[in-house]
This record gives sequence, C-alpha cells and structure tokens, in this order.
Amino acid sequence: MSVYQRLKDLREDSDKSQAEIAKIIGTSQSYYAQYENGKRAIPFDRMVALAKYYNVSLDYLAGFIDTPRKIK
Repeated sequence: MSVYQRLKDLREDSDKSQAEIAKIIGTSQSYYAQYENGKRAIPFDRMVALAKYYNVSLDYLAGFIDTPRKIK
C-alpha cells in the first residue's frame, strides 16, 4: 500500500475531512489533497505531526510495516 493511500485510509477511518487534517498539520486543504494524491512530497515535520495525531509509527506511515504500532 502506498503512503498516500495509507494517509487517506487513516483520515477516512477517523471520519475527518482533508480540511480538518490540513489544519491540524498546519497546511491548506489543497496542499493536503496533493499529499494524499501523491502529487506533492510530504515534509518530514508534517509526517511526524500525522504520526502523532493518528498515534501510529512513522514506519507504518511510510509503508515499511503493515501493522500500525502505537507510539509512546
């Protein structure tokens, strides 16, 4: 599964809109949509913010592992 699909799935599982997640990580909805569509690279600090928000490891977000690990 791609990083981009994983971001979309996590967002949808949380019943959040792109605009809500964009606000949480400090970007616009249009930029966030480009992250999910793979049209724009996601800055590391925003990946960290997403990992914290969803309480999953960066390994999971990056697609290195398929089972989400909670962060401590």
